[in-house]
Amino acid sequence: MTDLKNTKGEVVIVSGPSGVGKSTLCKEIVKRLAHVHLSVSMTTRPKSAAEVDGREYWFVSKKEFEKRIDEGLLLEHAEVFGHFYGTPKDKVTDALAEGKTVILEIDVQGAIQAKAVFPDAVMIFILPPSAKTLAERLDHRGRDTADAAEIRLNGASDEIAAAWQHYKHMVINEDLQQAVNECVQIITDKKSDASA
Repeated sequence: MTDLKNTKGEVVIVSGPSGVGKSTLCKEIVKRLAHVHLSVSMTTRPKSAAEVDGREYWFVSKKEFEKRIDEGLLLEHAEVFGHFYGTPKDKVTDALAEGKTVILEIDVQGAIQAKAVFPDAVMIFILPPSAKTLAERLDHRGRDTADAAEIRLNGASDEIAAAWQHYKHMVINEDLQQAVNECVQIITDKKSDASA
Protein backbone atom coordinates (compact mmCIF):
# COMPACT_ATOMS: atom_id res chain seq x y z
CA MET A 1 0.00 0.00 0.00
CA THR A 2 1.19 3.50 -0.81
CA ASP A 3 2.64 5.49 2.07
CA LEU A 4 0.00 8.15 2.71
CA LYS A 5 2.56 10.77 3.69
CA ASN A 6 4.72 10.43 0.56
CA THR A 7 2.24 10.88 -2.26
CA LYS A 8 2.23 13.30 -5.19
CA GLY A 9 -1.23 14.78 -4.71
CA GLU A 10 -2.60 17.18 -2.14
CA VAL A 11 -5.38 16.94 0.42
CA VAL A 12 -8.02 19.64 0.93
CA ILE A 13 -10.37 19.25 3.89
CA VAL A 14 -13.75 20.99 3.68
CA SER A 15 -15.95 21.04 6.78
CA GLY A 16 -18.90 22.96 8.15
CA PRO A 17 -22.17 22.47 9.98
CA SER A 18 -25.05 20.49 8.47
CA GLY A 19 -27.00 22.56 5.95
CA VAL A 20 -24.22 25.08 5.24
CA GLY A 21 -23.85 23.91 1.62
CA LYS A 22 -20.61 21.88 1.75
CA SER A 23 -21.70 19.29 -0.82
CA THR A 24 -22.82 21.90 -3.33
CA LEU A 25 -19.60 23.88 -2.85
CA CYS A 26 -17.41 20.80 -3.26
CA LYS A 27 -19.20 19.77 -6.47
CA GLU A 28 -18.71 23.28 -7.88
CA ILE A 29 -14.99 23.25 -6.97
CA VAL A 30 -14.56 19.92 -8.80
CA LYS A 31 -16.23 21.43 -11.90
CA ARG A 32 -13.85 24.41 -11.83
CA LEU A 33 -10.51 22.71 -11.16
CA ALA A 34 -8.78 20.01 -13.18
CA HIS A 35 -7.19 17.03 -11.44
CA VAL A 36 -9.45 17.27 -8.40
CA HIS A 37 -11.04 14.18 -6.87
CA LEU A 38 -13.94 14.46 -4.44
CA SER A 39 -13.69 11.65 -1.92
CA VAL A 40 -16.94 9.81 -1.24
CA SER A 41 -17.41 9.04 2.44
CA MET A 42 -18.85 5.85 3.90
CA THR A 43 -21.79 5.94 6.30
CA THR A 44 -24.11 3.73 8.32
CA ARG A 45 -27.01 6.18 8.03
CA PRO A 46 -29.98 5.09 5.89
CA LYS A 47 -29.95 6.07 2.23
CA SER A 48 -32.64 8.54 1.18
CA ALA A 49 -34.71 7.92 -1.95
CA ALA A 50 -32.78 10.60 -3.88
CA GLU A 51 -29.32 9.25 -3.00
CA VAL A 52 -27.24 6.79 -5.01
CA ASP A 53 -24.75 4.41 -3.38
CA GLY A 54 -21.24 5.53 -4.31
CA ARG A 55 -22.33 9.02 -5.36
CA GLU A 56 -23.37 10.81 -2.14
CA TYR A 57 -21.98 8.13 0.19
CA TRP A 58 -21.02 4.48 0.29
CA PHE A 59 -23.87 3.10 2.42
CA VAL A 60 -22.89 0.14 4.64
CA SER A 61 -24.14 -1.66 7.73
CA LYS A 62 -22.74 -0.85 11.17
CA LYS A 63 -21.14 -4.33 11.23
CA GLU A 64 -19.36 -3.68 7.89
CA PHE A 65 -18.23 -0.25 9.08
CA GLU A 66 -16.81 -1.65 12.33
CA LYS A 67 -14.99 -4.36 10.33
CA ARG A 68 -13.34 -1.65 8.20
CA ILE A 69 -12.24 0.21 11.34
CA ASP A 70 -10.72 -2.99 12.78
CA GLU A 71 -8.88 -3.70 9.51
CA GLY A 72 -7.50 -0.14 9.31
CA LEU A 73 -9.27 0.57 6.00
CA LEU A 74 -10.54 4.03 6.99
CA LEU A 75 -8.45 7.19 6.92
CA GLU A 76 -10.71 8.77 9.54
CA HIS A 77 -14.06 8.02 11.13
CA ALA A 78 -16.49 9.53 13.60
CA GLU A 79 -19.92 9.02 15.03
CA VAL A 80 -22.18 11.95 14.21
CA PHE A 81 -25.83 12.19 15.25
CA GLY A 82 -26.00 8.45 15.94
CA HIS A 83 -24.48 7.27 12.64
CA PHE A 84 -20.91 6.45 11.65
CA TYR A 85 -19.09 8.28 8.86
CA GLY A 86 -15.61 7.61 7.51
CA THR A 87 -13.26 8.00 4.57
CA PRO A 88 -12.14 4.86 2.68
CA LYS A 89 -8.34 4.99 2.74
CA ASP A 90 -7.77 3.16 -0.58
CA LYS A 91 -9.76 5.66 -2.67
CA VAL A 92 -7.78 8.59 -1.25
CA THR A 93 -4.45 6.80 -1.67
CA ASP A 94 -5.18 5.91 -5.30
CA ALA A 95 -6.14 9.49 -6.22
CA LEU A 96 -3.11 10.98 -4.44
CA ALA A 97 -0.79 8.50 -6.18
CA GLU A 98 -2.15 9.85 -9.50
CA GLY A 99 -1.15 13.37 -8.41
CA LYS A 100 -4.72 14.55 -7.87
CA THR A 101 -5.93 17.06 -5.31
CA VAL A 102 -8.31 15.13 -3.07
CA ILE A 103 -11.16 16.96 -1.37
CA LEU A 104 -12.35 15.38 1.86
CA GLU A 105 -15.79 16.70 2.83
CA ILE A 106 -15.76 15.64 6.47
CA ASP A 107 -16.70 16.88 9.91
CA VAL A 108 -14.34 18.50 12.41
CA GLN A 109 -13.66 15.23 14.30
CA GLY A 110 -12.63 13.48 11.11
CA ALA A 111 -10.68 16.50 9.90
CA ILE A 112 -8.47 16.46 13.00
CA GLN A 113 -7.72 12.76 12.39
CA ALA A 114 -6.98 13.35 8.69
CA LYS A 115 -4.75 16.36 9.48
CA ALA A 116 -2.62 14.09 11.70
CA VAL A 117 -1.98 11.88 8.63
CA PHE A 118 -1.67 14.81 6.18
CA PRO A 119 -0.09 17.70 8.13
CA ASP A 120 0.10 19.83 4.95
CA ALA A 121 -3.63 19.46 4.22
CA VAL A 122 -5.47 22.67 3.33
CA MET A 123 -8.19 23.17 5.96
CA ILE A 124 -11.32 25.11 4.86
CA PHE A 125 -14.31 25.60 7.14
CA ILE A 126 -17.59 26.77 5.61
CA LEU A 127 -19.64 29.15 7.75
CA PRO A 128 -23.28 30.15 7.34
CA PRO A 129 -24.01 33.89 7.04
CA SER A 130 -26.06 33.58 10.25
CA ALA A 131 -27.66 31.00 12.55
CA LYS A 132 -31.06 32.03 11.13
CA THR A 133 -29.92 31.29 7.56
CA LEU A 134 -28.57 27.90 8.64
CA ALA A 135 -31.89 27.01 10.29
CA GLU A 136 -33.76 28.01 7.10
CA ARG A 137 -31.43 25.92 4.92
CA LEU A 138 -31.89 22.87 7.15
CA ASP A 139 -35.65 23.36 7.01
CA HIS A 140 -35.68 23.71 3.17
CA ARG A 141 -33.52 20.62 2.86
CA GLY A 142 -36.39 18.58 4.31
CA ARG A 143 -34.16 15.66 5.30
CA ASP A 144 -34.53 15.93 9.06
CA THR A 145 -37.37 15.79 11.54
CA ALA A 146 -37.82 18.96 13.62
CA ASP A 147 -36.01 17.28 16.54
CA ALA A 148 -33.10 16.15 14.36
CA ALA A 149 -32.78 19.61 12.81
CA GLU A 150 -32.66 21.16 16.28
CA ILE A 151 -29.91 18.74 17.34
CA ARG A 152 -27.93 19.64 14.20
CA LEU A 153 -28.35 23.36 14.88
CA ASN A 154 -27.20 22.95 18.47
CA GLY A 155 -24.17 20.99 17.27
CA ALA A 156 -23.31 23.70 14.73
CA SER A 157 -22.17 26.20 17.36
CA ASP A 158 -19.84 23.61 18.96
CA GLU A 159 -18.45 22.70 15.54
CA ILE A 160 -17.87 26.36 14.62
CA ALA A 161 -16.10 26.98 17.95
CA ALA A 162 -13.80 23.98 17.34
CA ALA A 163 -13.13 25.10 13.77
CA TRP A 164 -11.55 28.38 14.91
CA GLN A 165 -8.84 26.31 16.63
CA HIS A 166 -8.06 23.92 13.75
CA TYR A 167 -8.83 25.59 10.40
CA LYS A 168 -6.67 28.16 8.65
CA HIS A 169 -9.36 29.22 6.16
CA MET A 170 -12.92 30.28 7.03
CA VAL A 171 -15.32 30.91 4.12
CA ILE A 172 -18.83 32.33 4.57
CA ASN A 173 -21.33 30.72 2.19
CA GLU A 174 -23.75 33.59 1.68
CA ASP A 175 -23.36 33.80 -2.11
CA LEU A 176 -22.52 30.38 -3.58
CA GLN A 177 -20.36 31.61 -6.48
CA GLN A 178 -18.40 33.93 -4.21
CA ALA A 179 -17.78 31.08 -1.74
CA VAL A 180 -16.70 28.77 -4.60
CA ASN A 181 -14.34 31.47 -5.91
CA GLU A 182 -12.78 31.85 -2.45
CA CYS A 183 -12.29 28.09 -2.06
CA VAL A 184 -10.81 27.75 -5.56
CA GLN A 185 -8.41 30.63 -4.79
CA ILE A 186 -7.30 29.00 -1.51
CA ILE A 187 -6.62 25.68 -3.29
CA THR A 188 -4.79 27.26 -6.27
CA ASP A 189 -2.71 29.48 -3.96
CA LYS A 190 -1.63 26.37 -2.05
CA LYS A 191 -0.68 24.60 -5.30
CA SER A 192 1.32 27.67 -6.39
CA ASP A 193 3.15 27.75 -3.04
CA ALA A 194 3.91 24.02 -3.28
CA SER A 195 5.40 24.29 -6.79
CA ALA A 196 7.42 27.45 -6.01
